[in-house]
Amino acid sequence: MAASPPAARVSRFYLVLGALALAGIAALVYQVKKPRAVSIPANVTVLAADTAGFRGYLLGSDSAKVEISEYADYQCPFCGDFATVQFPAIRQQLIDPGLVRWRFRDWPLQQHPHSRVAAHAAACADEQGKFWPMHSKIFEQQGEWSPQRDASGRFRSYAQQVGLDLAKYDECMRSAKYAGRIQASQEEGNRLGVSGTPTFLIGGRLYTGGKASTSDSIRALVLNLLPKAPQ
Repeated sequence: MAASPPAARVSRFYLVLGALALAGIAALVYQVKKPRAVSIPANVTVLAADTAGFRGYLLGSDSAKVEISEYADYQCPFCGDFATVQFPAIRQQLIDPGLVRWRFRDWPLQQHPHSRVAAHAAACADEQGKFWPMHSKIFEQQGEWSPQRDASGRFRSYAQQVGLDLAKYDECMRSAKYAGRIQASQEEGNRLGVSGTPTFLIGGRLYTGGKASTSDSIRALVLNLLPKAPQ
C-alpha cells in the first residue's frame, strides 16, 4: 500500500490541529459563559439597611381587613405543595377580592442547602418587579432543582423564563446583597416561635399544618376574623 505523500500528511496534521484548537476555544467560551455557582451566607449580621422600608413580600390590598404572614422554605416539600395546590385558591377566593393581604417571609431550614439561594433568587426578581412570578416558578419546579448539587443554574433559567434582565440578575446574585434580608426574616420567625414550615400567622396566632393546611381551612379562619355584618 502506497504511503501518503508528504503534502497530504501535513494537511491532515493541520486539520487535526485546527480541530483541537476549535475544541479548546469552545471549552474556554463555555467556562467563561457558564453560570457560576452561587453561595448565600447564613447567620449574617442584620444591618438597618437590610430591613429599611421592607417588611415582607406583600400581595393584596392595603385595605384588606386580615393580614396573613407565611413563613416558608423554598426547598420544603410541604411548602411546595401548599404553594402549588392550595395557594392559587386562596389567591382567587381571599386575596383578589380584597379580604386578605398576604405577606411572605423566608424561613430557610438548615438542612436544605438550596433554600437561601432560592430565596435570594426571588429577592433579585423582586428587584425587577417579578417576585411573585419567580416565587411561583421556583415552587412549581421544586422537584427539578432540589436534587441538584448546584441549583443556581436552574434558578437563572427560571429568571430568564419570567422575563428578568439576566445581566442585572447575575450581578444581584453574585453580590449576595439580600443575605441580611433573608436572615432578618428568619429571625423574625424565630422570635414569634416558628418551628417548622410552612407556618402561618393569622389573627395573632401561629398555625403549622392542621387548621391552616388547606385553602378551605384558611378561608374559615379568615371569615371568622372578619367583622360580622349587623343583623
